[in-house]
Amino acid sequence: MSKIEIKNLTFDFDTMASLLFDQANLVIDTQWKLGLIGRNGRGKTTLLQLMLGEHAYSGTIKHQVEFTYFPQKITDKAQLTYECLQELSMFALWEMERELNLLQTDPEILWRPFDSLSGGGQTKVLLALLFVDDQYFPLIDEPTNHLDMTARQQVADYLKAKKSGFIVVSHDRGFVDEVVDHVLSIEKSQLVLYQGNFTTYEEQKEKRDRYEQEQNQKLKKEIGRLQQSAAEKAEWSRGREKDKQGKPTEKGSGAIYDTGAIGARAARTMKRSKAIVSRMEEKAEEKKGLLHDIEDVDSLTINYQPSYHKQLLKVEKLQLSYKEQPLFSPISFEIEQGQRLAIQGANGSGKSSIIQFLLDEFTGVASGKATFAHDLSISYVRQNYEDNTGTLQEFAQAHHLSYEELLNNLHKLGVERKVFANRIEKMSLGQRKRVELAKSLATPAELFIWDEPLNYLDVFNHEQLEAVIQSVQPSMLVVEHEATFLKNIATNMIYL
Repeated sequence: MSKIEIKNLTFDFDTMASLLFDQANLVIDTQWKLGLIGRNGRGKTTLLQLMLGEHAYSGTIKHQVEFTYFPQKITDKAQLTYECLQELSMFALWEMERELNLLQTDPEILWRPFDSLSGGGQTKVLLALLFVDDQYFPLIDEPTNHLDMTARQQVADYLKAKKSGFIVVSHDRGFVDEVVDHVLSIEKSQLVLYQGNFTTYEEQKEKRDRYEQEQNQKLKKEIGRLQQSAAEKAEWSRGREKDKQGKPTEKGSGAIYDTGAIGARAARTMKRSKAIVSRMEEKAEEKKGLLHDIEDVDSLTINYQPSYHKQLLKVEKLQLSYKEQPLFSPISFEIEQGQRLAIQGANGSGKSSIIQFLLDEFTGVASGKATFAHDLSISYVRQNYEDNTGTLQEFAQAHHLSYEELLNNLHKLGVERKVFANRIEKMSLGQRKRVELAKSLATPAELFIWDEPLNYLDVFNHEQLEAVIQSVQPSMLVVEHEATFLKNIATNMIYL
């Protein structure tokens, strides 16, 4: 049994910004199947890179195991997959075939050019490479990208069956729930380790946050009571000091009280007042230690415009084909106001093609028909949004959006205000995805069509979207592989 020991880890890319890690300490057992979670930009991938020695840092990271990382970089994707993998690591053919069989993938995939494989196929062969040699400790960064539900389950089953440990980063709650036995959360001010899966983490995190909020409220009330009591005693003491000076009488002026007794009582009261102030300062200091790691997850807004039409879309016996090869059997469905239809199916089954057909963007052959309600307004989240360019203000004007509403939702989705000055094409992939999503949320629409909206979003964003959809109940057509999200928002599902 070996350990990964992190001591006093301090790191940030920009010394002018707040630190990503500040004197962080952690011990990881290499037998653990550890889920690494946290908001985007919090440093999950960076922590893996630090363990790999890719950045300079302060502190120490001690380990007796050698690390291997997913996804590995393929330099020449036109080569056969087997040759690409051989350039990354030495292995026996039978070892790779064994791992691919465990992933329920035909080893014949090794003899195809790497760039001819689907995203899911590329993911599987690179994952298999991690485990052909058990001398290495796998660091797995977002393995569920490009995987459909079936492939995600295959990968989950594969990782669950492994006796060796690993660290995995994923925003798919159901996937993490299945494969991990420990969770490391990168929170606002610290690293917090939880024993259990994602459900255990959520329960314990909620309890801790609720306890801190309750303690915060108690301390606020206590500080308020102490402030009032200290003020009253100080005021009484000052009043008694005036009494020592005496009050005017009909025959003149002079002291009519026992000034010695008054002075002693005033002194005692003032002393009690100072003691209360001291207690109040202690409570205020105690209060400072609370609420640092409660996430600021604000409610999103969606510009849903309920239609006066009951039925928004009707699809009858639709079948799509490429080169005379049907993508799926004929299907029929309809969407009425307030319904949210989810389309599910394996990669390549035609989910996105249905959306393209509905929006007059399908380039293959179609039979059947689709009928929209008259003048139906639609808001669309695309899988590919590289044509989003310019400043956010220019972008809002070009799409006839409220600039304020666009920025408001972007900030709530976790995009820092300093990023607002950047051109969209210069933003990270996660930030650009949030721009596409914020655009859709701000677009007034009777029907929202979202094609894989959760790519590059963190778990907190998933929950934000679920909350606004459950609250507003918009009409939607959604393609997505994240089962938990669909379970929480869809009213109807069809399978291709």
